[in-house]
Amino acid sequence: MSEAKAGQPPQTQSRQPGREYKMRPSPDYEPRYPGSGRLRGKVAVITGGDSGIGRAVSLLFAREGAKLAIVYKEEATDARKTASLVEDEGGEVLLIKGDVGKKTFCDKTVEKVVGRFGRIDVLVNNAAEQHVAEELPEITEKQLEGTFRTNIFGYIFMAQAALKHMRRGGVIVNTASVTAYRGSPQLVDYSSTKGAIVAFTRSLSGQLADKGIRVNAVAPGPIWTPLIPASFDAEHVKKFGTDVPLGRAGQPNEVAPAFLFLACHDSSYFTGQVLHPNGGEMVNG
Repeated sequence: MSEAKAGQPPQTQSRQPGREYKMRPSPDYEPRYPGSGRLRGKVAVITGGDSGIGRAVSLLFAREGAKLAIVYKEEATDARKTASLVEDEGGEVLLIKGDVGKKTFCDKTVEKVVGRFGRIDVLVNNAAEQHVAEELPEITEKQLEGTFRTNIFGYIFMAQAALKHMRRGGVIVNTASVTAYRGSPQLVDYSSTKGAIVAFTRSLSGQLADKGIRVNAVAPGPIWTPLIPASFDAEHVKKFGTDVPLGRAGQPNEVAPAFLFLACHDSSYFTGQVLHPNGGEMVNG
C-alpha cells in the first residue's frame, strides 16, 4: 500500500452498489497480521459484507475464528469472491442476497443464520448507499427514502431481528461516517443517515447495557471502496482523500481492525462509543 499523498486513477461506475472487481487499483482488503482466535466460536452477521469495508471485516473476522453470514444486495461476483477468500482463511460462510431496507428480509436473514449456525454473537451493520446532490431540491422523495431505508432502517431492522437471538456478551457494531460529524454539502441525505446511526448507537447502547450486549460504531473517513466510483465523477475520484491530514484515502484493511476491536472482548469496557479511522480529521466525537 502506498503512503504517497495522491488520489486514485480517474474512474466512475454507473450504478450502485458499486463493484469492487471493476476498481483500479483494487482496494486493500487482506488482514495484515496472523489471527489470535479473538472471535473463535463466534457467529457474525455482516451486512454489505461482499466488498469494501465489509469484505475486509469479513476476512479479518474469519482469520480470528468467526463463522460468517455475509449479506449483500446484488453484487454476486464480489460476494462469491469474498466467500472464497473467507474459505481460504479456513472460515465457514453463508451468503444471503437481498435488501436490508425491507424488514421481512432482515427477519428471514436472521432466521437463516440461526438455522445454519445456531446462534448470533456479532452483528455488523455496514450496508450503505449514497447519492450526490449539489442542491437540496435535487434530492427526490425516492432517493431520500432509499437512502434512509438502506442506511438506518436496515440497521434497526437487523438489530431488532438479531436481538431475539443474542445473549449476554453479544455485540452490535454500526458503520457511521465522518460526515455525521462535519456534514457533506453534496451528501445531505447520506450524512443525515450517518448522524442518525450515531444517535441510534448511543441510544441502543443504553437500552441494552443491563442485558450485557454492547453497541458501538466506527466512523470512517475517506476509504477506497466501491461506493466511491459508484457515487462520484472521475475528477472527484482522482482527488478523493487528498484533503485529509494524511493526504490520501484509507484502505478497507486499515478500518477493519476497529471493527474487530469492538467485536471482541478487548473492548469489554466500550459501549455507546464511536471510533474514528479518518486520516486525521478532528471531529470531537
